[in-house]
Amino acid sequence: MADNTFHIAMYPWFALGHLTSFLHLSNKLAERGHKISFLLPPKTKSNFEPFNLYPNLITLIPIDIPHVDGLPPGSETTADVPFPLHPLIMTAMDLTQPTIEFHLRNLKPHFVFFDFTHWLPALSRKLNIKSVHYYTISPATVGYLLRPEIKIADNKIRTEVDLMNPPPSFPRSSIKLRAHEARHLAAGAKREFGSGISFSQRQWICFSECDAVSFKTCTEMEGPYCNYIEKQFCKKVILAGPVVPEPPSLVLDQEIERILDNFEEGSVIFCAFGTECLLNKDQFQELLLGLESTGLPFFAALKPPIGVEKIESALPEGFQERVKGRGFVYGDWVQQQLILQHPSVGCFVTHCGSGSLSEAMVTKCQLVLLPNVGDQIINARLMGGDLKVGVEVEKGEEDGLFSKNGVCKAVKAVMNNDSEVKEEVKQNHTKWREFLLSQGLEDSYIDGFVQKLHEMLL
Repeated sequence: MADNTFHIAMYPWFALGHLTSFLHLSNKLAERGHKISFLLPPKTKSNFEPFNLYPNLITLIPIDIPHVDGLPPGSETTADVPFPLHPLIMTAMDLTQPTIEFHLRNLKPHFVFFDFTHWLPALSRKLNIKSVHYYTISPATVGYLLRPEIKIADNKIRTEVDLMNPPPSFPRSSIKLRAHEARHLAAGAKREFGSGISFSQRQWICFSECDAVSFKTCTEMEGPYCNYIEKQFCKKVILAGPVVPEPPSLVLDQEIERILDNFEEGSVIFCAFGTECLLNKDQFQELLLGLESTGLPFFAALKPPIGVEKIESALPEGFQERVKGRGFVYGDWVQQQLILQHPSVGCFVTHCGSGSLSEAMVTKCQLVLLPNVGDQIINARLMGGDLKVGVEVEKGEEDGLFSKNGVCKAVKAVMNNDSEVKEEVKQNHTKWREFLLSQGLEDSYIDGFVQKLHEMLL
């Protein structure tokens, strides 16, 4: 390699959204001649090969996953198991430490990028490799939930009351939590996540011991939150910019394309909740009934609800007959990025995963925000409150449940032509879409990102 290029090892958390986000960044860096060694589970390797745009520079290296009691055979990523078993995926990743050390010793990269493997900074330091904590979620989420100024590392446990409001020095924003959200997140922070360590402790160690922290965002969108993280952790924060996914080279599935082609431009509601989000049956039905109530055509890509094997078994009574010809529900994986770009799609009902929002922000689809867990909640407040590019579905303050009427109301707010809300969110979305797609923006951020990595090696 030339003197001005370097070699990076990538070892993301075994969740598809995280793996995808790391690969997007890898493509941006490989475009500039940098070498990437991407460590990932064996079965996942074949799924990601089509998205490796620079196979001459990005090497996908399969890592054998140790068996962990309680994990179904063949489980590799969080998409393979229900949410309660996610900590066991982390346990399996912790057990890969000797394998990762072997690879790092042989590869001798300049950097290792990671997110949840808290032992990597110490291992990297021993091998004289710089560690970068590349966070796929927003700095607003990290600052609000991890609360560095309150020193969680000193065994101060976050309570539901603590999380209802932002920490004292947090930037002014629209971000606050409701009772049910704070209760859920406080419990999650204490939950063991991997080998005898809580999730919040794991994150604290990652932030405290890495050489630098990096986020996939822009100063223009989340600058105050980035500054907050940098000040509170006394750690260099490097921004990679928006890392807008490359336009897919594949074409849309013909069956789905035929469905969407039947409808007018901007008239279809697309609803998708990612590869891991599972609703209970009641909420699943409320969501579909809400889409039906809009009177608009819709295409919903949802996993079967908890305890149900096939999507057809969970549909509301008489639903298929009532929506025939205008409502379609798929229980399989779909090409989300291509669907969002189809001319007939005018509204995206999303669970607010960071990857989904990244794809949606560069389209013309109006956003309806329906977060489920964790960082999705902060993402929804950021999008609906700070940036005002979407409308969040109302939920019960205590139970966190949404209704069909709430879903219908949010969709109509962004789709009805006489809605003042529609005009506001459309104008804001247009402004940010044009900004994110503006010529030279991404190149400027990635070039600056590379320059700061070079400075770390001096």
